[in-house]
Amino acid sequence: MTLDKIFVAIFSMVGIVCTYWFFLMKKDAVVKADSEIEIVVDGGYTPSTISIQKNKTTILTFLRKDQSSCLEEVVLGDFKIRKFLPLNQKVTIEVTPEKSGEHIFSCGMGMFHGKLLVT
Repeated sequence: MTLDKIFVAIFSMVGIVCTYWFFLMKKDAVVKADSEIEIVVDGGYTPSTISIQKNKTTILTFLRKDQSSCLEEVVLGDFKIRKFLPLNQKVTIEVTPEKSGEHIFSCGMGMFHGKLLVT
């Protein structure tokens, strides 16, 4: 085996390992919200994984900093909520989850996602 083939094989293996780690091994940090939390909308949602309590009202405050039209709306399907997010203005949404589990929120196009983990 020539040196260039060895180099390509090693580089390919490193690429496969990095891709596997990035998509399958990377875990989002979970932020615990007591009664309210601010979510910054800028190329996604920060924080994107939020832990809240069952049967307790939590105020989610969204602050959109990204001009992308995709992120101008947030959808919480399980709560039947769809809100417009004006640029650089805070929008509050109150949720009171009645069942435990994972509830997804996303942009209007469904390209960017976040999670509410209800315990």
